[in-house]
Amino acid sequence: MTAVRGSSVDIPTPDGVADAYLAHPDDTAAHPGVLLYMDAFGIRPHLTAMADRLASSGYTVVVPNVFYRHGRTPVVELPEFIDPHQRPDLFERIGPIMRELTPERAVRDAGAYLEWLATRPEAANGPVGVTGYCMGAALAMRTAAAHPDRVAAVACFHGGNLATEDPDSPHRLVGHITAELYFGHADQDHALPPEQIERLNRALTEAGVRHRAEVYEGAAHGYTQADTASYDRDAAERHWTELLALFERTLGRGA
Repeated sequence: MTAVRGSSVDIPTPDGVADAYLAHPDDTAAHPGVLLYMDAFGIRPHLTAMADRLASSGYTVVVPNVFYRHGRTPVVELPEFIDPHQRPDLFERIGPIMRELTPERAVRDAGAYLEWLATRPEAANGPVGVTGYCMGAALAMRTAAAHPDRVAAVACFHGGNLATEDPDSPHRLVGHITAELYFGHADQDHALPPEQIERLNRALTEAGVRHRAEVYEGAAHGYTQADTASYDRDAAERHWTELLALFERTLGRGA
């Protein structure tokens, strides 16, 4: 594993300044860029550790605070470990913030994140990868659809509400996506029930999008997040295997 350097950075957007975490191999080379979209709990030690691990495989990774309109990280104070009893109170505060991140705002922000990443000397010229967790999976899909010329790979893990009946549901955008996609769905996920998985798969197939979708049997929504009770080590390691294989196949390695 390559040594990594991490730092806090600011990304200008049309609506303000998004604070973010940047991780890259600790050398002077330029590495393929990756945009990592947070889950609803935001940037915190666990998420920066995930960015570091991805960077150690030869990528320059940026994790924006997508809730920046409501303040810098931490937007909502979190316990060190999130158990099921704490979730209702946390989502009373997080829920309204999530709803204010409209698809229009998300796409506008995505352009700013990609433009900023393209200016960084740590990031190689060429296409980027995007990965998203929970709510971040929908953001990843919207980014790929809005910037097909920039995004070569998208990985979505335990994503929620990816194929609803809403007119702005992410699955309705797949015809604009040219990237290769991988989905690691959680088993019996309240945020993505079987009918949504079927609807998503059908839309991807009909649009001719290169993709693979798997349901991780026995894994709960949030299975990659080690600071929550949903964490599943085996499923999380499987996610790393699939994520790195996708990026190596589509982006190469900068290490």
